[in-house]
Amino acid sequence: MGLVLLRHTKPDIADGTCYGVTDLKPGAKFVSEAGAALKLLPWKADQILSSPLIRCASLADHISAAHGSQPSYHDGLKEMDFGVWEGLRWDDVPVDELNQWANDLLHARPHGGESVYQMQARALAVLDATDAWCGSTSTLVVTHAGVIRAVLDHAGVRDAWVTQTPYGGGWMISANKTVTALG
Repeated sequence: MGLVLLRHTKPDIADGTCYGVTDLKPGAKFVSEAGAALKLLPWKADQILSSPLIRCASLADHISAAHGSQPSYHDGLKEMDFGVWEGLRWDDVPVDELNQWANDLLHARPHGGESVYQMQARALAVLDATDAWCGSTSTLVVTHAGVIRAVLDHAGVRDAWVTQTPYGGGWMISANKTVTALG
């Protein structure tokens, strides 16, 4: 089977705002966006894992109801903690801090939150603990763009850290590690 990484639908926040672990509700078009995301799925998942943040949990609940299953929520699947940048417009983040982060993407923490490396480690720990990588299981992970990039990087996707995943879109990683965009 494989693993599907699905990004939450558009949250209720202004475009251009930094919102890692900030718990945001889904936006006004949630029902139509969730329906579209459900149609992207290549199969009914054996297990559904989700970030507990409401923008992901709402989508996981929607899909679970359609599949007649229950999601499990894992703090390790939350988006990165951007510390003092949370809630700022990206344009208002000090340029020197952005440059520090860009120069050491995996380890720098100029915002005081967690590093990309820390976020990746906790997300991969959830996937390992839940056997999400098991080739005989179909696993759906409802999560965030940063976590998706972290998993794609671990799967060997070139330029994973700059990969764009649209709201409600995702990626499938097959048992033989072939990666395919969904949506």
